[in-house]
Order: sequence, then structure tokens, then C-alpha cells
Amino acid sequence: MEPRDRLINIATLACAATAWVVVAIILTTQDPRTNGQIVFIGAVMIGTAFGLTSIPVLWLTVFSRHGRIAYRGDWIRAFRRGGWIGFALALFVLLKLEDAFSLPIALFVLVIVGVAEATLSVDR
Repeated sequence: MEPRDRLINIATLACAATAWVVVAIILTTQDPRTNGQIVFIGAVMIGTAFGLTSIPVLWLTVFSRHGRIAYRGDWIRAFRRGGWIGFALALFVLLKLEDAFSLPIALFVLVIVGVAEATLSVDR
């Protein structure tokens, strides 16, 4: 692991901690029943916080699986997968708050995200 990798991990975790603080502030100070925009903002922030938290974990998982060797493109793949996680989770939170969440919809979203990631992860 190079110093650049450590710096990216620390920076991403710092951004994730900031996002979690924003989520805590939104959840403790705002009421979604009185302001419809807070529902959307809260869902996006929860998705962002989870996505940013998952990026270093995903990169470290691949790094350890490759025998502690960082290959080109591992960070891009980790950021993309973290984005997918954040997107799916934000969508699930929005659907749940709008009382539109169901198992078939959740499975459909997960399958679409899985197919999109598999398509983008193909080595050429």
C-alpha cells in the first residue's frame, strides 16, 4: 500500500464521517411530515454516507484478496461500487418513506445494479 492509497482511504473516511454528522443533524432536527424536501435530502444524505463508508471497505477487500497488491483501476471500481450502494440505499429509503417499498421492487433494483456493475467490471 502506497501513501497515496492511505491518503485516499483517510480522505474518504473523513468525508463519510462528515456525511454521517449531516445525517445525524437532519434526523434530529427535521420532521419529514412537515417538509417534503427533507425526505429527499435525508434519503440522499443517508445513501451518500453509506456509499462513502463502503468505498474504503470495498477497496481494502480487493486489496487483501489480491495479496496486498494494488492494481490500476481498483480505486475507480471501489468508487463506482460505493456509488451503486449509495444509489440503491437512497432509493430504498425514498421508497420506504413514500410507502412504495416492496420485495419485488427491491429485488429488481438489486438485479439491475448487479447487472450494471457486472457489465462495467468486465476486463477487456
